[in-house]
Amino acid sequence: MNKIHHDLERAQFVLRTEAAAVSAIADRLDDSFLKAIELIESCKGRVVVAGVGKSGLVGRKIAATLASTGTPALFLHPAEGAHGDLGMLVNQDVVILLSNSGETREIIDLLPWMKRIGARIISMIGRANSTLGKFSDVVLDVSVEREACPHNLAPTASTAAQLALGDALAIVLLQRRNFQPEDFAVLHPGGSLARQLLRVEDVMHSGAENPVVQAGAGMADAIGEISSKAMGAVSVVDGKGVLLGIITDGDLRRSLSRMPDILSRKVEEVMTQNPITISVGKMAAEAIAIMENRPSQIAVLPVVDENKHAVGMVRLHDLVRAGL
Repeated sequence: MNKIHHDLERAQFVLRTEAAAVSAIADRLDDSFLKAIELIESCKGRVVVAGVGKSGLVGRKIAATLASTGTPALFLHPAEGAHGDLGMLVNQDVVILLSNSGETREIIDLLPWMKRIGARIISMIGRANSTLGKFSDVVLDVSVEREACPHNLAPTASTAAQLALGDALAIVLLQRRNFQPEDFAVLHPGGSLARQLLRVEDVMHSGAENPVVQAGAGMADAIGEISSKAMGAVSVVDGKGVLLGIITDGDLRRSLSRMPDILSRKVEEVMTQNPITISVGKMAAEAIAIMENRPSQIAVLPVVDENKHAVGMVRLHDLVRAGL
């Protein structure tokens, strides 16, 4: 029991030490942070993040977070940079270099070449008066009072500080760029957010796939359109493409009992006038809500533009398949 108690105390010490390190950085943020933001925001190239060891792993995460929130960024391993990968750097790039000591040899060796290329350098370091600090355009102080390691050796509080400051850079830049959830979804097409932000035009059937007949057409034409487009419905439009009504498979079945001669009838005699629709630009999630929240669930929705033109059709099946 004493061992368990000791383990919990050690874990709490680690968490509190790292939280204190992050809090201390928040308290001492100054103009250097704002200069870094300005440098990155005005960058005409990309942000290149580099670090070695644990700082390198943090650097990969910072680069990924920047890239996914609207700031083009990539990670450069300094050792690979010394053997050709430095060629990815151009004079319009901004480089963020991570090194707790500010003396990491692999990074220091690249400094003259980065300067020669003309890239601007932001350093995220624990010693401002280090070699890296002296040759940086902007120095971000991520020094910590101590590591959470009992020997004060393993990078723990220092990497937590680097990671948190990288997130702070990314989120401030996100807000400055007015980066919206829709933009986030574009960069995360495989994520659940992207599915939630799908618009009806992303899943609707349009153009030649959109089943449409003009008013005055015979029911034989309508049935042919329903069959060939396999949508289970057809939109009825006027001469300008404005939606007048819809004929579904259900309408056909219900009409057969009272119209044995249905093939000789006009579409206006069978169609449902003023059908439920959804507009271009609406969320696909709204379409599925409309379909499911009816007293009698519907399986298709005509999609109309601002002038009520029938520009497409969306099926419940398509929305479910899209993961909504």
